[in-house]
Amino acid sequence: MRAALLYSAAGTLLLSTLAGAPDAEDRTGSAERRGTAVAAARAKAAGVDFGPCPDAQDLPGSMQCGTVSVPLDYAHPDGRRIELSVSRARATQKDPRNGERKVLRQGALVHNPGGPGATGLYFPLIGLLPEWKRIAAAYDLVGYAPRGVGRSAPLSCKDPKQFFTGPSQAPAHPSKAYKQERVAKAKAYARGCAERAGGALRHYHSLNNARDLDVLRAALGEERLTFMGSSYGTYFGALYATLFPAHVRRMVFDSVVHPGPERIWYRNNLAQSAAFEDRWRDVREWIARHDAVYGLGATEREVLRSYERASAKLAAEPAGGKVGPGQLQGAFLQAGYYDDQWPHRAHALSAYLKGDAKPLIEQMEQHPEAAVEAENSRAVYVAVECNDAPWPTDWKVWDRDNTRLARVAPFETWDNVWTNLPCAYWPAPRQRPLDVGAGPGELPPTLILAAERDAATPYDGALELHDRLAGSVLVTERDAGAHGLAGGPNACVNGHMEAYLLEGRLPGRGAQCAPHAEPKPTAPDRAGAGRRMG
Repeated sequence: MRAALLYSAAGTLLLSTLAGAPDAEDRTGSAERRGTAVAAARAKAAGVDFGPCPDAQDLPGSMQCGTVSVPLDYAHPDGRRIELSVSRARATQKDPRNGERKVLRQGALVHNPGGPGATGLYFPLIGLLPEWKRIAAAYDLVGYAPRGVGRSAPLSCKDPKQFFTGPSQAPAHPSKAYKQERVAKAKAYARGCAERAGGALRHYHSLNNARDLDVLRAALGEERLTFMGSSYGTYFGALYATLFPAHVRRMVFDSVVHPGPERIWYRNNLAQSAAFEDRWRDVREWIARHDAVYGLGATEREVLRSYERASAKLAAEPAGGKVGPGQLQGAFLQAGYYDDQWPHRAHALSAYLKGDAKPLIEQMEQHPEAAVEAENSRAVYVAVECNDAPWPTDWKVWDRDNTRLARVAPFETWDNVWTNLPCAYWPAPRQRPLDVGAGPGELPPTLILAAERDAATPYDGALELHDRLAGSVLVTERDAGAHGLAGGPNACVNGHMEAYLLEGRLPGRGAQCAPHAEPKPTAPDRAGAGRRMG
């Protein structure tokens, strides 16, 4: 389930006991359960030798880096091992509201920003922001690159120099010939993954990500884990809570993937495509309300016509030879994740239709220098989701389901298909999704954060996880759709998160927050280029 990097971020526990949900772990293999125990014991003994980060010249001195060794295959902990890159900023133990007051350190807060395929290595820098200073006073902020990502035994499925293929098309209702072309590309991509990764490919999946988290917890010297997972991070966080509930201290699930085994991952992607149609309408309605600034139309349908006019123009002549309909669609898809991008995207579209393509090219161009990171991120995304669960292997099923969906939700549907289609031809064995959950008393209380109109991880996922984790509390941001709430612009949401992480205090059932303020339109002559997202 594709997700961009989150608003709040740039990015375990087995030693004394294996009492946590042994039946759940048995369903994933007793050999893996024993292997996790062995790896965690070794990690506790070794610790993490933190020192200067590889990119230390660009990073504040408060952040340090190290590595943690984990088995490639938990069924064989004495076999091949891989190194996970880890980062940390020590708890400041200084009250930001009263510099003379010392704050009690509460241990490590480990974060995963999602993906699959996103790195959390820069997460400790979040403590420099005002919204995070109280948490940074009490916790060591710990980020890491999951297996396959960055320096953590990186995966690759094709030559990064060939990764960016823009300008590209983005037909909402593709022809039979176009579909067959994309099928051929999906088959080639799946073959490339197998050829480049070899037999290791099968070991990049969510269950191993959860086991890696347990080893990381042990390496940090934490008896129980405090964890924040965002987007995809909520899914393997939920796996962790199921496999190792006795090792959980506190967990925040931010923007929740639907964890139902039947939804991992094919049906979750169908649900995401359907939800993005509503979110795309939200974007257009906001642009229409500010027609005086952008001149793209006074109704959402008029804005859609402006977008389609730009797409057709780019199909005929890509902007700067680099930006075609695919790049335009991708940029507005990101705007569906983050509403603070709306002013910049609207300005670029407006300027382009008035004859100035420069803002469009600046915002939507795919930069060759980012190709290695982008290709690696996509390779991990595909490997994890393809390995995690069975997928339809007959193209006719994909074509049937998505042709129907595209009739009512054309904006993201086919783009989502092309992203995930290698899973139809995947050469590695599939895992059987774990039926996540915890009964009363099995797991400490947990906190779930979700926005009602989030399209990347639709709201029903938060409701489902809330039902599956006894003692959890769901905080809902009403009438809002930004993806990734923790540390964002909603003070109500942040207040609940702080109370939980700092005091262990949860709100009552059915807690709700009013939506954060919509972005303000930016006059075209003052608009800047939006931040790039992963």
